[in-house]
Amino acid sequence: MSWNSFGRLFRFTTWGESHGPAIGVVVDGCPPGLNLDDAHVQRFLDARRPGTGRNVSPRQEPDRVRILSGLYEGRTTGTPIAMMIENVDQRSKDYAGLPPRVGHADAAYDFKYGFRDPRGGGRASARETAMRVAAGAVARLVIPEVTVTARVAEIGGEPDPDRWEAMLDAARADQDSLGAVIECVARGVPAGWGAPIYAKLDAELAAAVMGINAVKGVEIGEGFAAGRASGRASQAAMAESGIDGGIATGQPIRLRAAFKPTSSIGIGGRHDPCVGIRGASVVEAMVALVLADQKLLNRGQCGS
Repeated sequence: MSWNSFGRLFRFTTWGESHGPAIGVVVDGCPPGLNLDDAHVQRFLDARRPGTGRNVSPRQEPDRVRILSGLYEGRTTGTPIAMMIENVDQRSKDYAGLPPRVGHADAAYDFKYGFRDPRGGGRASARETAMRVAAGAVARLVIPEVTVTARVAEIGGEPDPDRWEAMLDAARADQDSLGAVIECVARGVPAGWGAPIYAKLDAELAAAVMGINAVKGVEIGEGFAAGRASGRASQAAMAESGIDGGIATGQPIRLRAAFKPTSSIGIGGRHDPCVGIRGASVVEAMVALVLADQKLLNRGQCGS
């Protein structure tokens, strides 16, 4: 089996490779009548795209989205929404003759399929996450009552933004890279979204964010601090976590995602010195996608 789709009622399927002619996504289950156009999706894609500064990949991809289906006169019809972005700045020769790269999925794809696309990681490339951001832009229309924002909280273990530029310069000069921690907050999530036992809201969020390239850890609410806290301190923190028993409490939901340092160091190609910088927009998208799905699931079971 292949797993290229995510979600239950609000679902999306991505397609395409890093160095193919295009990448795309099909969003299904979107309610009809929502106002949607290219400009709405583009606003979120611009926050993620490469080539915007020296601290991100220099690959020059405008990431101009085209909505191909699912709209009539600027509103969603309830049918599948297909979106596409053309790849225009591939440099496949950078990967010619390279052995499997440490920390990438190159060798793992060979183990599973006996074959792989070596050009920038093919399907395993973080280029695919552009389409998650596009799908997330649609998801936000389903949950207008919710605000999802993410930010870089740490780079290389340092929480002071004033030090990040010098740290990234030093890493680049040493042909090295740095990890990052992204903090995301969802405000306005109504009490009651989520489900107990096997579909806990925190479990769904953790799975969604762990599925992002380079993410190696996810904390919900107090996270790992709970394992170091007393009962009194933990109860105080849980009161602000936003989720109890797998169900939203109506308080803001907070999560943190740990992005590993970019694995491509000391080799050719165009790479982010800190992949987590562009990861913030992807975390936002995945959280929005989970919450849109949860809203529709809650409406189906509970009527609201």
